[in-house]
Amino acid sequence: MSNTNFIEKAYQIAKEQYAELGIDTDKVLEKMNDLVISLHCWQTDDVSGCETPDSSLSGGGIQATGSYPGKANNLEQIRTDLEKVLALLPGKQRLNLHAIYGDFNEEIVDRDQIETKHFQSWIDWCKKQEIGMDFNGSFFSHPNADNGFTLSSKDEAIRSFWVEHLKRCRAIAADMGKQLNSPCVHNVWIPDGSKDTPIDRNGYRKQLKKSLDEAFATEYPTTQLKDAVESKLFGIGAESMTVGSHDFYLSYAVQNNKLICLDNGHFHPTEQVGDKISACLQFIDEVLLHITRPIRWDSDHVVTLNEDVQLIASEIVRNNYLSRVNIGLDFFDASINRIGAYVVGTRAAQKAFMFAMLEPTEKLIEMEESGQNFERLALLEELKTKLFGAVWDYYCQKENVPVGESYIKEIQSYEKEILATR
Repeated sequence: MSNTNFIEKAYQIAKEQYAELGIDTDKVLEKMNDLVISLHCWQTDDVSGCETPDSSLSGGGIQATGSYPGKANNLEQIRTDLEKVLALLPGKQRLNLHAIYGDFNEEIVDRDQIETKHFQSWIDWCKKQEIGMDFNGSFFSHPNADNGFTLSSKDEAIRSFWVEHLKRCRAIAADMGKQLNSPCVHNVWIPDGSKDTPIDRNGYRKQLKKSLDEAFATEYPTTQLKDAVESKLFGIGAESMTVGSHDFYLSYAVQNNKLICLDNGHFHPTEQVGDKISACLQFIDEVLLHITRPIRWDSDHVVTLNEDVQLIASEIVRNNYLSRVNIGLDFFDASINRIGAYVVGTRAAQKAFMFAMLEPTEKLIEMEESGQNFERLALLEELKTKLFGAVWDYYCQKENVPVGESYIKEIQSYEKEILATR
């Protein structure tokens, strides 16, 4: 029996198995087309960016560890790597770009001077790939971030510099959304905080609110731009106080009709972002997700199919929130093959959503509301060993991408032919 026939036969068995629970697997495969994940460009080059030929990551509570060979060193290599990643993934994705990845042609362009022209080649690339695009201001790895404060700085020259950067990023993001005919989510994350206990927390937060109000004063059509603000628990060098805490940004998002960005590495280890989604969506229209894998802290490991990610996906699917949740990834592992990291992480997130779609949610809710808690628990446990893998493999085959572990050899070949020459 050929591998194709084996996959189809396994799928038919799985289809019958899930049908007994009232799940139509064919419809689930169609629904997977609604799942769009935004791929973060910074996994290609360890968040180095393209501002100068010797750009390197420094400051701002961000750290990529490892020195695995094959890192992308320029725009051409970044795009080549991303194209390889896209070819190995089922479904449609988006590109998530940071402002430090502009096409500057070796010209020094400071961040308060960037324009759409510096990102036009990226927009054109996305058109060619037939994907949408998201954007982020870059408030780190810059002399004006060295003292630990950007938008919340009490130094007016520094604060105004970063406000201008944010204004320009929003204008660029709106152009991206307009040209690609798909709303661009622009996310604001800043590393601002204090290594030791500050006295004037309130003063810094007043400055941050003032900066955000100024930068958001210009309104753009929601068909072009969606603004998001991202909180964080702490960062390297900001262990005692983070200005943009979850309480601050959630309050700001609710009051100003912005998206709150929930990064599942930006909370206490025992907090679950999956539990926050339905809470936030009672009060705001949409949220932005940054899916990652924290180990002990916000360490941005490659996403795997674990309970935290599964809860996030399940909460979204159970409540029909796919249209209200913008899904992105945020990890950067420099210790392994970077293309492999992309594919493992993205497929893990996709698997979590497919697993959620194969759940008999109505049956489980019925058990829950009738007090059948043992039955609910038992069914959830039995679902873990259903033929989920057969449905996933069939989905990959239908999408004409490598099935199962076969993508490993493709990435090994790419490493030998492309990455090893860098």
